[in-house]
Amino acid sequence: MTAKQVQSGQSKWYKTQLLLKNQTITPFIPDTRRFNRRNLEQMIHSYGMIYVKPERGTYGNGVIRAERGERQGYTYQYEETRRHFDTFEAFHKSLAKKIGRRSYLVQKGIHLLKQGGRRFDIRVMVQLSPKGVWEATGIIGRLGHPRKIVTNYHSGGKPTAVDQLLSTHLSAHQLVQLKGELNRLGTRIAVQMQKTYPRHRQFGVDIGLDRTLKPWIIEVNMNPDPYIFNQLKDKSMYRRVMRYRRFSLKP
Repeated sequence: MTAKQVQSGQSKWYKTQLLLKNQTITPFIPDTRRFNRRNLEQMIHSYGMIYVKPERGTYGNGVIRAERGERQGYTYQYEETRRHFDTFEAFHKSLAKKIGRRSYLVQKGIHLLKQGGRRFDIRVMVQLSPKGVWEATGIIGRLGHPRKIVTNYHSGGKPTAVDQLLSTHLSAHQLVQLKGELNRLGTRIAVQMQKTYPRHRQFGVDIGLDRTLKPWIIEVNMNPDPYIFNQLKDKSMYRRVMRYRRFSLKP
């Protein structure tokens, strides 16, 4: 990859624009805009809950969850700290000060499904097979820390089997169908991303499910961590991911 491609691959904004070019993927992309006063005001009033996140960053660092109260006031949470504001002006001023000169995005908030009061999302690992076909080789849940807004392992999230997380929300048949849908979405995303990154052989697609079980694309990772799959009791998925990864690292 060129230096320019590395830079663009780190940009959530750039990756979102790439995915929006594919009409079969567009319905799963939450409304995402550049952070500024106008976009912040429009989106928090439209959606009630939003995420304010750095354009570049990993492990969920710098992500802020903001909400508008049913009657009045605004609240945002960063890590484990919550702050409340009576007016939009004070709310925006505080956020702008926290962000500083860094490039941030505003994204429609997804009310993620919960397990035991803890939010979770799903990582789909998509890899190029030795035959040159994109395959979803692994799927795993990430159960967030009870006091935090992100699910990342480095922020206290717990890698958990998807079946375990969804068994209380879906029947066995529905679970098989949903996993198939997520795997197909993951491979479509990989095919789309490969048009810009032709030498890339693996992507990690983070997907959130809302309360209606609709999938939403949270992030596409260019260099996904394969070792989270080793946290599962059943090692077959981990072995497959690593087998494909070894192939991807060949010159």
